[in-house]
Order: sequence, then C-alpha cells, then structure tokens
Amino acid sequence: MHPRLLREQWIRAKYERKEFLHPEKQEPYSAGYREGLLWKRGRDNGQFFSRKFVLTEREGALKYFNKNDAKDPKAVIRIEHLNATFQPAKIGHPHGLQVTYLKDNSTRNIFVYHEDGKEMVDWFNALRAARFHYLQVAFPGASDADLVPKLSRNYLKEGYMEKTGPKQTEGFRRRWFTMDDRRLMYFKDPLDAFARGEVFIGSKEGGYSVLEGLPAGTQGHRWAYGITIVTPDRKFLFACETEADRQEWVAAFRSVVDRPMLPQEYAVEAHFKHKP
Repeated sequence: MHPRLLREQWIRAKYERKEFLHPEKQEPYSAGYREGLLWKRGRDNGQFFSRKFVLTEREGALKYFNKNDAKDPKAVIRIEHLNATFQPAKIGHPHGLQVTYLKDNSTRNIFVYHEDGKEMVDWFNALRAARFHYLQVAFPGASDADLVPKLSRNYLKEGYMEKTGPKQTEGFRRRWFTMDDRRLMYFKDPLDAFARGEVFIGSKEGGYSVLEGLPAGTQGHRWAYGITIVTPDRKFLFACETEADRQEWVAAFRSVVDRPMLPQEYAVEAHFKHKP
C-alpha cells in the first residue's frame, strides 16, 4: 500500500515539475550522498527537534547529529539493518516517516518529518536507493525483481493487544504491538524508541503455531478474544478487544508461521533474545 504522500508527489513530479520529460530535473536519488535537516522526535520527551542527517553510501550508513557543527554523530545506522515506512497517523504529521534499525539485535525506532512533502519523499527514495545498492553487492546473483521487495517493508499489522508475562500469573497489560516480518515487538506507547520486548515467530516446521483462545483458567485479561502463540521455548498469551482484531492478528501470525524459514532467518532465530 502506497501512502497518499508518495502518490501525491509522484503526480506533482509528473505534471507540475515535468520530471519525467526532463531527466535533468529528477532528484539524483542514487548519487550516494544526501545531507539535510529533519525534525526528529526526542527519545524520551516526545518533542521534535531539528537534526542534521547524513546518508552516505560509501560508509553504508545513515547518521544524525545532535548539533549541526558536531564532529561525531549521535547515531550511525547501518544501511543493511535499516527500514523506512511512512506513518503519518501514528506520528501525527502528514509527512511522518518511521526509520527502524537493529542495534545489538534489538529494534530502535526513530520518528522524523519535514514540512516539505517532496523533501521527505526524496529522503525516502534516497534510503531505498542506498538499500538497493547495498543489496546488489550483498546478493550479486539476485535480479532487480528479487531485490525490490527488500528495499523497504510495511508492517504486517500494528495495534493494541493485552499481554501477560512468562509465568502467566501476572495481570494482562495493554501494549502496542508491531509485526515486522518475523519480529513481533511490543511497546508501552506507539512512539517509544525501544521495544519493551520482541518475540521471534518461526515456521510450523520449527514448532511454532498460532491458536485462537487462551489456556483454560487464564485470568487477568479484560479483553475477551485471546490468542496463544506456541514457540519451542514457551507460549505467549495475548488478548484482543474485538473478534475482528483477533482475526487480523491471527492472519498476520499465520502468514509467517506457514512460510518456510529462509537460511538467514535461522541465524536471527539463533541470536534472538526473548525478553520477558
């Protein structure tokens, strides 16, 4: 699904800026370097601050700086671990972009926007171009058609569920869940920088399954529509507010459980740390 901003900027590029008729007007997405200011949400206080961002393919990284004249970046995000997806409703800005990356095998979220929709789309396309060039090197035998789906991905599903802890005796607590391919992450707030925990969901061949309902005698949940995810290590218990919600989550979970694991996903599973 392409967000409205991407469609709108494609139309403007074609009819207003005539970029398709005049190639020299096209943004050099694949120049390999981009620098500019974006509004970035503070990790702890929820305010947005203007921050300098630098994308450099030569270093294979997106960097941002807390001060424009700072020598050292606040963070260095490896292109290989980066994903970008438009999230206007969640971020509360029509040009809001969520950038996610792995740090120490945990997911970190950054939320940014720019007042100019074209500028934000240009950043999005530059990140995708950098990912494309990285993947061409990482998978030299792959066709462009194989690589394009890996440039950026939307989440399979997001929303609130209740969860309980590993002993399954604690009360259920409402959390925001994001299903990013085989990673199910949960957050106290949708705009948290770090997930409170992550669950890897493998394939049925590896002993993973998804069941509707909760084990008999489960207590502490306010919402009536339960889901049990069975993994080789333990069961994870969730509760949804409506039956429609449950069906959407079950469909998302089963879409990955029914899919055989890729070789690189076994490595992720091996390194995955279940957080309580």
